[in-house]
Amino acid sequence: LPPGSCRAFWGWLNAVFNKVDHERIRAVGPDRAASEWLLRCGALVRYQGSPRWQQDYNGLPTGPRGKYKIEAIDATDSCIMYRGFDYLDGLEHVTDIKLEKCMYIQDECLQRLSNTSNLQKSLQQLKIISCGNVTDKGILALHKLTNLEYLYLSDLPGIREKEMTFRVLQQALPNLELELDLE
Repeated sequence: LPPGSCRAFWGWLNAVFNKVDHERIRAVGPDRAASEWLLRCGALVRYQGSPRWQQDYNGLPTGPRGKYKIEAIDATDSCIMYRGFDYLDGLEHVTDIKLEKCMYIQDECLQRLSNTSNLQKSLQQLKIISCGNVTDKGILALHKLTNLEYLYLSDLPGIREKEMTFRVLQQALPNLELELDLE
């Protein structure tokens, strides 16, 4: 294999994993379709009323449409990328998202997250850790998540204007508890 071709292949495969299947969303409902997307990409989901994280794609619970509502997403080391974010639109119960070591998460993803009307209502906790492509612009975009109560930011070398960024965010979201672990 020529150098770089392996990376190109994985990039292509990840793009395939992130392709949104709107037919599937209509067929099985938003929570089931989003669960399949997230697990395909290596993320975990937790459903309302359950302490257990789902990590096995083939072990996803079956049941009547709408029975299992995603409450939390842990995207640590996953390959979720912008093009898959349409899956988040129909989720109405997500209170908690963790983005850690997500190489494809960049500012546009955080803007998209912040513009998702269901997440504006439901999301209370967000952790962004070791996502090298996130800059101040992405963090500032989070100001539309009006119910966000807790934001944890760690190891984000792309953030350059820390004080200004956090001041603006804090003004926009006065009830936000901001926890920082940044150089």
